[in-house]
Formats: sequence, structure tokens, C-alpha cells
Amino acid sequence: MKGQDILLLLKLVSLQHQEKHLNGTESLSSPSRLWQDWDITKEDELGQKSIVEFSEIESYRDSLYTVRGLEKTTGISKTQIADSIKRCTNIGLAKKDRKYGVPRTNKKSLLEFVIYGIRYVFPVRMGELTRGIATSFSAPVLNEKLFSSGELIAVWPDARAKSNGLKVMPLFHSVPYAVRQDGDLYAMLALVDAIRLGNPREAGLAANMLERMFMEM
Repeated sequence: MKGQDILLLLKLVSLQHQEKHLNGTESLSSPSRLWQDWDITKEDELGQKSIVEFSEIESYRDSLYTVRGLEKTTGISKTQIADSIKRCTNIGLAKKDRKYGVPRTNKKSLLEFVIYGIRYVFPVRMGELTRGIATSFSAPVLNEKLFSSGELIAVWPDARAKSNGLKVMPLFHSVPYAVRQDGDLYAMLALVDAIRLGNPREAGLAANMLERMFMEM
């Protein structure tokens, strides 16, 4: 597996959640869409609108599940996306939707991999002080539950971010770009980092929260 595989699989989870909203089965008023640690630019606003401004669900699928659409919202190249979908399908972490033909994440298998294997396949440790987007225990999804004032936070390096903290290299270089367009994706990736970085109690809390998000999505 490669780091972009996790980013892409989580993006597919988020896109499926958007489909529920467009079908009228779920509201988009989730607090996760308010989670941000950066200044919003016109580019970000346009990126966010491109996700939700579809009058028909078919237009949504036709636009955002293509390799071009996924490249635009994740920053992963079209070639890497095609390779990633093939790789994840071969190992059972992704599958093709039988009705619509779009790629779907096998959420149960992905959750199992993240909880039990990701810290060994993608080990991580915090580095030098830098400006970046808060992740892991210091991200908004978790900071009220685990983060203590006075601690140095964990951040993905990003010049546009508001926070300063210890550098954590993201699973893929385009993670900061991708999360600025998608609050749900930001929350999920931050929880994944908490599992990668945390002790058993902290990782367990993050795993439970990620599982609940998957169930709701």
C-alpha cells in the first residue's frame, strides 16, 4: 500500500456521505464541516462548492468519481488514482458499486487495517517546530477530548495554516490541500494520525470515533 491509498479511500467515504445528502436522506449540518485550521481563500470556496452544487445525484457521480474529479479534490495525480483504485480493489479495500459503477471504499476492511496495521505500515513521529494544520490529538475533532493546554501540538506542514507545532508528515503530500476542501476528510485523517501516534488509550478513543463516523457515513 501507499499513503495516497488511504487518502483516496477516505475521500471516497466522504463522497458517499455527500450522496446521502443529495438523496435527501441526511443533512449536511455535521459539525465536521466547521472544522478548519486555515484561512479560507476563494480557491477553497470554489472547491467546496464543486462538491455540493449539484442539482442531480447523477451529475455528482459523473463529475466527482472520475479520475479527473478525484484529482481535483485530492491533489493525487490521475495516474496515481487509477493505480490506487486498482491496488485497493485487489486487496479488498475498495470495490466497484454494482449499481452505479463508481469506486467505493470497503469501510469495514479499511477500519480494521487502520486500527490494527496502519501504525506499522506507515509509522510516524513528530519533528521540528513548524507552521501547519493541526492533526491528531490537537485537531478540532479530538482536541477537547485529549489535548491539554501547554502541550506542543502536531501539525501537517502548511504555509497557509494558522497553527504552530511539531511537524508530522502526512500520509501523502497533498493532504493539506485535500482537507481544506472537505471537513469530513480532515476529521478522518486527523483520527488516523491519532491512531498512528497515540498510546493504546488515545488510539482506542480515536478508533472508536472513526468507527462512529464510518457508520454515520
